[in-house]
Amino acid sequence: MDEASAATGGHPLDADLVTMAAAVREGKISAVALIDAALQRVAQLDPDLHAFCTLTADTARADARRIDARLAAGDVVGPLAGIPVAIKDLVCTKGVLTTFGSRLYADHVPDEDDVVVERLKAAGAIVIGKTNTSEFGYGAVGHNPLFATTRNPWNTELTPGGSSAGSAVAVATGMVPLAIGSDGGGSVRVPAALCGIFGIKPSWGRVPVYPGCRDERYPGISSWESLEHIGPLTRTAADAALAMSVLAGPTPRDRHSIPAESNDWSISTAASLRGARLAVSVDLGHATVDAEVRAATQTAAGRLAQALGSKLDTAHPGIGPTQPMFETLVALDTDRQGLRAMAAAKRVKLGGWLGHLVDHPWTADDFTRAIVERKRIVNAVWRFMENHDFLLTPTTGAAAFAINVDGPDEIDGSPVARTAWLAFSAIANLTGLPAASVPIGFTRDGRPIGLQIMGRHLDDRGVLALSAVVESLYPMSMPKALMTV
Repeated sequence: MDEASAATGGHPLDADLVTMAAAVREGKISAVALIDAALQRVAQLDPDLHAFCTLTADTARADARRIDARLAAGDVVGPLAGIPVAIKDLVCTKGVLTTFGSRLYADHVPDEDDVVVERLKAAGAIVIGKTNTSEFGYGAVGHNPLFATTRNPWNTELTPGGSSAGSAVAVATGMVPLAIGSDGGGSVRVPAALCGIFGIKPSWGRVPVYPGCRDERYPGISSWESLEHIGPLTRTAADAALAMSVLAGPTPRDRHSIPAESNDWSISTAASLRGARLAVSVDLGHATVDAEVRAATQTAAGRLAQALGSKLDTAHPGIGPTQPMFETLVALDTDRQGLRAMAAAKRVKLGGWLGHLVDHPWTADDFTRAIVERKRIVNAVWRFMENHDFLLTPTTGAAAFAINVDGPDEIDGSPVARTAWLAFSAIANLTGLPAASVPIGFTRDGRPIGLQIMGRHLDDRGVLALSAVVESLYPMSMPKALMTV
């Protein structure tokens, strides 16, 4: 048995992030051994899954040696020292190829790190590579025109969801214990649900975004500013809380970032949630939902209410479908002129949802109506949340479907638009409320199902705590059939 396995009683990457980080700090495993184990697992699994689009093996090993030298010297290291992490290819990494999943940026190498990458490195985390995404994040799937399609680790003929597709797969298969995703309309929570892991979209401004979609130097990605969030994908809520202790906090580089209320991100006990006011809606009053997803959501909500001694209300804010308005806001936030100019100069045709948004003849009145509608939704939701601490819904209206399409064309026997399965996620982006996806089991044919937990204004800690209670009711496993140790 090698050093890495001996330190954890098994493969080191099968441990949770909290345990893994403590093992490095306590000298039970070296950073070099951990990074080597991660890169070996990537080499074994990723040829079939395509979670990574760029690997940084040499720099990762060099960083690991520096961490081990500091530990040997008795230096104080950060809380994530030696931990292998993966970064979504929409998030800038200094000196490392960052393509945004687009041929327009196929050779792009940023000259600075995104704030979240900077903070991870300061905490001692080691970036092992960039993970695959849909083009510019326009689509909750894992395909783009530049790289091979990312595949679901539970069934490689199915999509892992997206747009943080590669990040979710890297965590689900234990290639890394922590990956960074971005979420403009569900792009952290959706792949977390379809891959059977935990993902949280923090409150608006909780985790800064820069340069990413906040920098005018990047036509096409200087977009989604009123919707985009950065969040961690992990195996557990406790792991995400550890990540948040590093990622959260203000910076002048993001004018929307908010002050840190506390540096303590430890998970509250279930006892602190006794009597929490829970609302559940399996369809928000309008969504088409797969029967198995519907039943699993209702069952999970009931079990959670029983565990907390809470009353469970069947209720929702009554806001109606949001997709048309959401798409209009995305178009408003998109540098469509810049994208058209780049595409013309490079002779690249933009397709799919992105191409539609860029070419559609939007008017100022379209954008004004969408902004007014968003205000109505925000007001309806805060009034609803005055009477409820948490809203529980499915994360997605359907479990994983075939790769290389943008959504199922049928749910529960009914024909639907290809975006219908995404009816639940955009509310948290439109309002800025914290929301997470936590696994609650599988369909009969083995596809993971996620429960979305949306909390009140700035109650990220409450969402994490409630997610941990759900985890205690639904212990999950990784798709170990894909792993070799």
